[in-house]
Amino acid sequence: MSELLPIANARDTWGWLRSELGRRRGRSVFTLLVAAVAAGMALIPVYVFGVLVDRVQDGAPPSTIGWVVAVIASAAVVGGVCAGFASYLIRSLGEGILADLRERTVDRALRLPIQTVERVGKGDLLSRVGDDVAVIGKAVTDVVPNLVTAVLLVVLSMVTMLGIDWRLGLAGMVALPMYALAMRWYLPRSAPVYAAERVAMGERSQALISSMQGARTVRAYGLEDSHLDQINGASEKARDLSVGVFALFTRFAGRGNRAEFVGLATILAAGFALVNADIVTVGQTTTAALLFHRLFNPIGMLMYTFDEVQSAGASLARLVGVVDLDEESSGGTATGETTDATLELDGVRHTYDGRHEVVHGISLHVKSGERVALVGSTGAGKTTVAAIAAGSIVPTAGSVRIGGTALADLEPGGLRRRVAIVSQEVHVFAGPLIDDLRLAAPDASEEDAAMALKAVGADGWVTALDDGVQTVVGEGGHELTAAQAQQLALARLVLANPAVAILDEATAEAGSAGARELEASAEAATRGRTTLVVAHRLTQAAAADRVVVLEHGRIVEEGPHTTLVAAGGRYAELWSAWEGR
Repeated sequence: MSELLPIANARDTWGWLRSELGRRRGRSVFTLLVAAVAAGMALIPVYVFGVLVDRVQDGAPPSTIGWVVAVIASAAVVGGVCAGFASYLIRSLGEGILADLRERTVDRALRLPIQTVERVGKGDLLSRVGDDVAVIGKAVTDVVPNLVTAVLLVVLSMVTMLGIDWRLGLAGMVALPMYALAMRWYLPRSAPVYAAERVAMGERSQALISSMQGARTVRAYGLEDSHLDQINGASEKARDLSVGVFALFTRFAGRGNRAEFVGLATILAAGFALVNADIVTVGQTTTAALLFHRLFNPIGMLMYTFDEVQSAGASLARLVGVVDLDEESSGGTATGETTDATLELDGVRHTYDGRHEVVHGISLHVKSGERVALVGSTGAGKTTVAAIAAGSIVPTAGSVRIGGTALADLEPGGLRRRVAIVSQEVHVFAGPLIDDLRLAAPDASEEDAAMALKAVGADGWVTALDDGVQTVVGEGGHELTAAQAQQLALARLVLANPAVAILDEATAEAGSAGARELEASAEAATRGRTTLVVAHRLTQAAAADRVVVLEHGRIVEEGPHTTLVAAGGRYAELWSAWEGR
């Protein structure tokens, strides 16, 4: 089973939320004040009704009802306006924080090292930026505004009851320990289940994605039933957790109802005794009872939406876990540019599982502007070395430097300005072709794009498209051949204009027919750059300034093509076998 990305603990999650609200302190305080006014206006009709009861008992004239109606109407208008405005402010504030969190999470996800993505799988990532964001978004829109209003109503109602008479206030507070006990019973039991439910949803997404991505292999080997069993098992686990937490919630709701009954009964009994003792009036007791009864909805809102709050909290912790990963494992701060494009690997070692090394102490010096080819049999470690040189993989030991600056000391933006990698696995993004090219250089003009396409020999087929560079390509659009997709990737490389280029079998998908043309495109795209080529075809090695031969994660030979062929070593064997083909 895939590992998971880190999940923030409760302390870190709330710490992050407090810091975000602190960054928006003025807006947060204003939102709270508007919500407090709205809550206060909701209490005025109850208080006025209690005053009316006392006035009627004292024989007030019927005209008294006029000012009561006026006060209630005014409170309703002001309260309605403030409630609507407060709801808007809360949603706006929450959506702004969520948008920032979503962007930071996606940004970090896109910058994760390749080995991390492979280890955790795509399902966990997608469930975080998909399901978890949706859960929090629903809470921000539907739950949080009501939650804030409910908290303010409870606080202001208790303060008002204490203001009427402290004994009535204490009578109302009898229910609070019962609510607290209900929460204390519910939260420790439900929180782990909600967290497990979010994890189960990630596992379900991973099972679905892996089966869909490998659909051809699944069908070829008749593995449909086993994969369906895996998907069903993951879905059943998520379902069972959802049902289990709902069973907890129903018991929690029953405890809340008992607290409401005890609280209201206590207020009525205490009020009866206090009225008989002429300590409070009937109107004051009526106000206290109505205030407590009015709390049924907000307290119920606080308690009964805790399942959604818990779920949103679990989702928030998963997103903050990714953001914290960014803060803990981001690169250094060196941003200064240099004209020196020398690539140096010094004592590089790497292991994927922590036990077995696939690269053993490789040291390699590629001079500025030099073209070096990596060759070797399958499993020799060529792709790993290329990924380490490009900064896609952080080596277990050793260092990589460009122009004397360690890649570990570069910010992601500075790293990609200096080095770029093109592999055989090229993705064509859905949308206009020009937008696909601008991924490498967002400010590139159509003229820049045309020059890049021409440099790699792609201008002919692009011009022949119905809408040229505006043609929609990728999923749902014009389907590009493997060779065209590779040329598109090489054109991105030209636009990005890095000092160092890494080609990891970038011509492997072209097939024999288009290999020479694509090799010419790769040569043109990397001309003048320091280039490290993982040579799928040994004709690329023959054209390089120097050839480095890897076997079992070690350098066994290096030198110019003609020298190595004449030496009769491992490279000569590979070249002989290649010519024999």
